Amino acid sequence: MSKTVRKNAESAQQANGLAGNTCSVADKGGEVVAQAVGAMARIEESSRKIADIIGVIDEIARQTNLLALNAAVEAARAGEAGRGFAVVASEVRSLAQRSSQAAKDIKELITNSSGQVQEGVDLVNRAGASLTEIVGSIKQVADIVSAIAEASVEQSQGIEEVNTALSQMDRMTQQNSALVEQNAAAAKSLEQQSHEMAEQVRYFQVTERTGSGRSGEREAAGQVAA
Repeated sequence: MSKTVRKNAESAQQANGLAGNTCSVADKGGEVVAQAVGAMARIEESSRKIADIIGVIDEIARQTNLLALNAAVEAARAGEAGRGFAVVASEVRSLAQRSSQAAKDIKELITNSSGQVQEGVDLVNRAGASLTEIVGSIKQVADIVSAIAEASVEQSQGIEEVNTALSQMDRMTQQNSALVEQNAAAAKSLEQQSHEMAEQVRYFQVTERTGSGRSGEREAAGQVAA
C-alpha cells in the first residue's frame, strides 16, 4: 500500500508539472491571440485610411471628368481651331473615367477586406475569450492536482511513519514475547523449586515426628524397668 501511495504521489506531482506547462503554453497562446487582434486592428485602420485616400482619388477623377467635359464643350464651340484640344479633352475624360472606375473597384475590395478583417477580429476575440476560459479551467485543475499531490505526499509520509511505528511495535512485541517466555521459564523454575522445598519440608516434618515417637518409647521402657 505504501508503494502504491508513493507511486500515486509521484504521478500527481508529474500531472501537476504537466498542468503547469499547459498553463504556460495557454498563456503564450493568449498572448499570440492578443497580438493577432492588435495586428488585425491595425490592418483595419490602414484599410480605412486607404478607403479615405481612394475616396479622394475618386473625387479628383470626378472633377477631372467634369473639367474634361467642359473642355470638350468649349473645343466644340471653337470649331476647327479647337479640334486638337477636343481630342485631348476626350482622352483626359476617358482617363478620368477609368481612374474613377478603378477607384470604385479598389474601394469595393477594401470594403470587402475590411469586412473580412472585422470577421477575423471577431473570431480571434472569441478564440481569445475561449482560450482565457480554458486557461482558467487549466489553472483550477492545476490547483486541484497540486492539492492532490501535496495530500498524496503527506499520505505517503504518514504511511511511512505508520510503518515505522508498526516496526517499532513489532520489535517491542517480540521483546515482550521474549520477556514473557523468560518470565514463564522463571515461574516454572520457581514452581519446581517450591515443590522441592515442600518435599524437603514434609521430609523434615516426618523425620521429626518419627524421632519424637522413638524417644517417647525409650522413656516409657525406662520407667517400666525401674
